[in-house]
Amino acid sequence: MKNSLFSLLALLTTSVPSMAQMEIVQLAGDNHLIRVAPQTKEKYLLLPIEESAPESQLRVVVDNVQMRQLNVRLALSKVDYYVPLELDEFRGKHLNLFTHINIDRSNRGGVGSEVCLHDIKLSNTFDTTNREKFRPEYHHTPAYAWMNDPNGMFYKDGEWHLYYQYGPYGSMWNNMTWAHSVSRDLIHWEHRPDAIRPDANGTIFSGSCVVDHNNTTGFGKDAVIAMYTSCIQTPWGHDIQSQSIAYSLDNGNTFHVYEGNPVLTAEIADFRDPNMFWMESLSGSANGEGRWQLIMSAGQEMRLFSSPNMKDWTEESRFGKDLGCHDGVWECPDLLKLKIENGKQKGQEKWVLICNINPGGPAGGSATQYFVGDFDGHKFTVDNEARYTSGKALWQDYGKDHYAAVSFSNAPNGRHTMIAWMSNWQYANNVPTMQFRSANTICREPFLFTGSDKQIYLGSRPSPEYAGKGLDHELKIKGSCTIVLSNAEGEEFRLVYDEKAMTLTADRSKSGLVAFSQEFNEQATAPVRNKLTSLRLFIDKCSVEAFGNDGEVCMTSLVFPQSKFDRVNVVK
Repeated sequence: MKNSLFSLLALLTTSVPSMAQMEIVQLAGDNHLIRVAPQTKEKYLLLPIEESAPESQLRVVVDNVQMRQLNVRLALSKVDYYVPLELDEFRGKHLNLFTHINIDRSNRGGVGSEVCLHDIKLSNTFDTTNREKFRPEYHHTPAYAWMNDPNGMFYKDGEWHLYYQYGPYGSMWNNMTWAHSVSRDLIHWEHRPDAIRPDANGTIFSGSCVVDHNNTTGFGKDAVIAMYTSCIQTPWGHDIQSQSIAYSLDNGNTFHVYEGNPVLTAEIADFRDPNMFWMESLSGSANGEGRWQLIMSAGQEMRLFSSPNMKDWTEESRFGKDLGCHDGVWECPDLLKLKIENGKQKGQEKWVLICNINPGGPAGGSATQYFVGDFDGHKFTVDNEARYTSGKALWQDYGKDHYAAVSFSNAPNGRHTMIAWMSNWQYANNVPTMQFRSANTICREPFLFTGSDKQIYLGSRPSPEYAGKGLDHELKIKGSCTIVLSNAEGEEFRLVYDEKAMTLTADRSKSGLVAFSQEFNEQATAPVRNKLTSLRLFIDKCSVEAFGNDGEVCMTSLVFPQSKFDRVNVVK
């Protein structure tokens, strides 16, 4: 069949260039070639997205070299929104995009009738003005498109750097990239250009960043080193996951990918989410010098490694067999040394191993479990192993929407500051927003405390930056009660404290939009370790975060009310 050129005359506006700068050519079947001329001056190619459409494939070829391969839900019958493909890096070059449109012809019109073929645009602008009623006021969100796990967070020169799993070409998971935001106060965030994009080793999954003060890598003193999982998704169903590093000499704004990647591999499919930190004066090391420590998710266990330079890693031990919850894949680990704040062991230090898991959370779906014990630079050993046997687990947050919690490295004054993804894999792709999907929790400071049963538990209190900003409600609690959050429309979110049962239950069944997922409507219940005397609530446009007894009990919940909850009542 002779190739036919699809007319885009409808796109001839002041912001869309002439036909000479772009053309679309039909190839065999549902394949098409989009040509963008080298002389094109526009900054973006705007791709029309329809969320209910299946994923189509888009290969980006520049001067006959394939640069990227994207999965994009190109619009078939209607345009929900646009996403931009930035063109600056291709300026003056021959840009060809080969697309296979994934479509069932038995229920549709003839070849070439898809909306996307007529609505692809070249433009100098891309509008990121907020169009979402549920976009938070003070929680971090992406400017547009998909976000999940926080990655590679670090503090340096007065700035908190937050990278995150990002899908730039739609508001559902795919095309994983490290995006970048920066804050000086953990409340107001500035979006910066994407930091690490997919390459020949795969898409960019979760990982961590450290500041290499002593130039152990040879990349430069105080270089920021990122270690992340590269993932090649194969047609035979087994992903290839290996660990890569990249370095930045400008405080994490741009990264240079190490030419010797991957630096760490394993024999299993789920091998990801590297988390690094420096540990001084290790027993068993030459001359007692420090080493880089690494904790990795490996199926349903954690593997621990050490290295002098972040390039050459030695496996030290493994942790997790027959301990804790194993109802899902173990992910996004962290390893922290914290002080106990009360009880007979007050002032003593213990190590806490953070293990995010999906599924298997206490309220269903994804959640963050933890283990308390000791770490000597080689092996992590839990205290009181009976607390974690037979599937028993301890959870950092008992709400439905706290996952992938990890800490910032190089935090000031010895702080441990954590942030989590505020969603749940049971419904994350389907929550009622479209311009963007997902937010992060507020930042939290983990601590250890003694419960009424004399056991040690992990708490998380809001970071001090939130104090005095008028963002929270503080309540005194005296005995069993129900805390009712409501709005003018009569929608409600309830927290029920049962002093006898020592539980706190979150009920969002009447909180607004809930029908998008059956799992969203489930209740969540947290154990209360000490008698509840206070409750601190952070209420935003799409979330409620509850902290009992200054963070001894934590519950994070998404909500989608018609208007923000502005009434708080305590009912006996």
